[in-house]
Parts: sequence; structure tokens; C-alpha cells
Amino acid sequence: MARANLTPAAVIAAAAELADREGFDAVSVSALARRFGVQTASLYSHVRDRSAVLDGVHVLALGELADRIAVAIGGRSGRDALVALAAAHRAYARECPGRWAALQRPAAASTVRSAAAARVVALNLAMLRGYRLPETELVHATRLLGATVNGFLALEANGSFGHRDPATDDSWHRAIDALDVAFRHWPAERNS
Repeated sequence: MARANLTPAAVIAAAAELADREGFDAVSVSALARRFGVQTASLYSHVRDRSAVLDGVHVLALGELADRIAVAIGGRSGRDALVALAAAHRAYARECPGRWAALQRPAAASTVRSAAAARVVALNLAMLRGYRLPETELVHATRLLGATVNGFLALEANGSFGHRDPATDDSWHRAIDALDVAFRHWPAERNS
């Protein structure tokens, strides 16, 4: 890639590709400099440091995931929307493992405030509102959804489910069915 194409967006895109190809931990400013055929110091006029690159990949992944979720859940509600949202996450985790890993790291304040993060949150809340959960319970339901989907995908990715029958897909569908039941029969608000 020519130096004229060296922009912050190009650096982040290259970092995302590197993360998918070689693993999230392989992303470094020096590896990216080699990719662009420049000295490491040259990248610092485009990105602050490795942390900024990783944050950039995180935001990029959030935006891509939001696009997939929006397409998946469009026109659906309740269980159909839940299944589609979860499937969008699973497909993204499989197709973009390095970017998925970026989504699993603690978000920087700038990432939390990003438009991409706001879109993912809005889409999750839209799906959950299809279950008619009280607004006061949406944060709890979002946490349950995230813990179930992300936990399952993390265990699946590291091979934890590959040693037993039945097939992992069967367990995936059961987990989503269990979430559907939980959201349809959500417990009353606690007074604690």
C-alpha cells in the first residue's frame, strides 16, 4: 500500500485484518508499520499508540456488528428477533475472530461514547422491547443476553464444547430458547 494511502482509517482497517488473520494479540504498531512498508515512527502521526489502534478496531467491529444486527432483526420481533440477533453475533465471531476479540476487551470511554456503540445498544434494546420488558429491567436483560451469547461464543471458540455429544449447535439453540423463555417470563422488579 502506498504511503499516500496511510490514514488513520487505513491503519485501523489493516489492524482489523491483522487481528483476524494472526490474532488480536498480534496487533502492534510495528507489525502495522511493516504492513505499510514504513518506519514505526511514521505511524505515530496517524495513530497515538497501540491502545488507540486497539480502540479503533473495537469501534470498527462495533459498527460492523451493528450493521449485521440491523439487517438480521429488521422486521422481526420477539423470539425471531432474538434468534436473528444471536445468529448475527455468532456469524461475526466465526468470520472475524480478531475483531470479535476486540469486542471482548473493556471499552475505552471514547468507544463507549461512539456512534457504533450507541447503535449496538439501540438495536439490543429494540429487540428486548419486543418482549415488553419494563424499561427498568432492560439493563439486566441486556447483561443476561450479553453474558449468554458472549460466554457461549468464547467457550465455543476455545474448543471447550468440542469434546462431547450432542453437537454444539444443539446447545446453542437451547441457550437461545432459554433466553426466549427468560425474556417472556421476566421476574418482577426486585425491591432491594
